Amino acid sequence: MQFKDIIGQEAVKKRLTDAVKEGRISHTQLFLGAEGSGNLPMAIAFAQYVNCLQPTDSDSCGECSECLKYQKLQHPDLHFSFPVSTNAEVKKNPVSKLFLPAWREIVLESPYFNLTDWQEKIQTENKQLNISKEESTEIIKALQYKVYEAKYKVMIIWYPEKLHTSAANALLKILEEPPEKTLFILVAHDTEQLLPTVLSRTQMVKFPPLPIEELQNVLAEKENLDEEQALKIAKMSDGNYLQAIRLIKITEKQQQFFDLFTSWMRMAFKADVPGLIKWADDLAALKRENIKAFLDYALHIVRESLAVNYAGEDATKLNAQEEQFVQKFAPFLLSNNLPDFLNLLSEAHYHIERNVNPKVVLFDTSLKITKLLRVNKNRV
Repeated sequence: MQFKDIIGQEAVKKRLTDAVKEGRISHTQLFLGAEGSGNLPMAIAFAQYVNCLQPTDSDSCGECSECLKYQKLQHPDLHFSFPVSTNAEVKKNPVSKLFLPAWREIVLESPYFNLTDWQEKIQTENKQLNISKEESTEIIKALQYKVYEAKYKVMIIWYPEKLHTSAANALLKILEEPPEKTLFILVAHDTEQLLPTVLSRTQMVKFPPLPIEELQNVLAEKENLDEEQALKIAKMSDGNYLQAIRLIKITEKQQQFFDLFTSWMRMAFKADVPGLIKWADDLAALKRENIKAFLDYALHIVRESLAVNYAGEDATKLNAQEEQFVQKFAPFLLSNNLPDFLNLLSEAHYHIERNVNPKVVLFDTSLKITKLLRVNKNRV
């Protein structure tokens, strides 16, 4: 993988290439960014650049023997560690090396993916993924030998937030003092979920949201959107490529999501508990990704209601049907309940992504929304 394959992040690319050219490569780095920021492909591209035999000022050559092996993710000095669990084929002691074929497939197909995508790829159902104590032993074992043929051995740990405490503790010494010519790259998304002892042993590289214009161009080219559609989705995604892809899926299911949302809000306003129970059961029967996409859509409608309240209807990004609903819905969302409303939907999305029972999450969220909607009932 090369830097040219990664969307935007030009400042990060320059920082990394300058570090290599100036001979100041930190042995343990933390690439921190949202799931759609490109920090995983950047980690692979950086490792390839470090080991390229004929690097240019801005990228690896893509043609030398080292690059060719890296581009297939099959270089003997390139190692990966990532969260796993048991499945139909791996019955016990799951470690990353048992899932490498699936890992190579998903990364080569599209390196912009999240934990849920990975879980669906390896078919672990709703089991919690983690990086176990056994995995830490495998990491130490893989790095104890000298470099096979590259300039550096590289260990990329994806989602170090999922390191079991015992695994993290076992790795502290090697993270602080790795073997000679060894490079650790931890690809993380939320420092609050990282153990402080791990965080303190890394040099952080932050990945900002993608520039709207660059994301627009990528969406137009890769997703076959016209310029107006691509710009709208790029703005709504807040510079997150994965979020943009989710929004494209939402657009394809917009009528279904609109009907789900409007019926949800009407039942919540009426405090129709039996109706909300059935609604939660029906939505929970969908695939987890579809539930998350619906909650993204709900957040979109609530934010557009905010725009109507404070910036007028001209500031919204809604179709005619949605505008008609939001005109009636927006007055129920004011400063005294809107922050809580947004937090509820965000928390529901968070819990669904982390495999909490969707029926419980959706019904609990519904009851809380019922209370919030009634806060401003007498003002309308």
